[in-house]
Amino acid sequence: MSPRTHMRWPLADDVTPDLVLEPFAAEPNFKTRIYATLKQAIANMDIYATSEDTWLDERQLADRLGVSRTPIREAIAMLEQQGFVKSIPRRGIMVLRKTKREVIEMIQVWAALEAMAARLVSLNASGKDIARLRTLFEKFHDGHKPADYLGEYSEANLQFHQTLIQMTDSKILRETTENILLHVRGIRKITIGRDDRASQSIKDHLAIIAALEKRDTETAEKLCRDHTLGLAAYVEKHSEGIFD
Repeated sequence: MSPRTHMRWPLADDVTPDLVLEPFAAEPNFKTRIYATLKQAIANMDIYATSEDTWLDERQLADRLGVSRTPIREAIAMLEQQGFVKSIPRRGIMVLRKTKREVIEMIQVWAALEAMAARLVSLNASGKDIARLRTLFEKFHDGHKPADYLGEYSEANLQFHQTLIQMTDSKILRETTENILLHVRGIRKITIGRDDRASQSIKDHLAIIAALEKRDTETAEKLCRDHTLGLAAYVEKHSEGIFD
């Protein structure tokens, strides 16, 4: 097996022109804001799309955000406590990926939480809010198939799952799924292009939306749970190149 290569983040601006980190003005809670910004940046990285280890550069982060290294260290300590990164003496701060078993368990937990989200949306959301879910997929049809536009569909897919959670108006549910999302999001993005999963995915999503529109709570809940458990089963059987 060839040795794993390392990748430092953030990269130079000419390599990652779309990386946006705005400087912060000093204020009482800006340590928390730095933590939230770094956490979101990690979530947006495809940490499962490469076998390279991803490292955070404390000095570069401080320069990009326009702050001293002290709040960066404090924010990284918070991220490490939650299991997102690990500080390695004399090497730096590595973004952590979960094992195959850990990811499968996370997906299974997500399935239960999202099923509850579907129940809450079916019971409480307005028709107008539920209609928002359908608009996510309006652009896809026989002439614009998900399998042919995987980048677009992948984003719509992720937005569907996140919107469903947000529509519950449950702070606890949102906070509970937040940490799981970082890993489940990455796995969804990688696997959606495999084995024509996108074609089945949109069918599942439209069926869920139809059940929500009909206020068929039990069906919506079951379809949501089964849809996400299908991802867990797929990862169990077809994880080549993800956890190697």
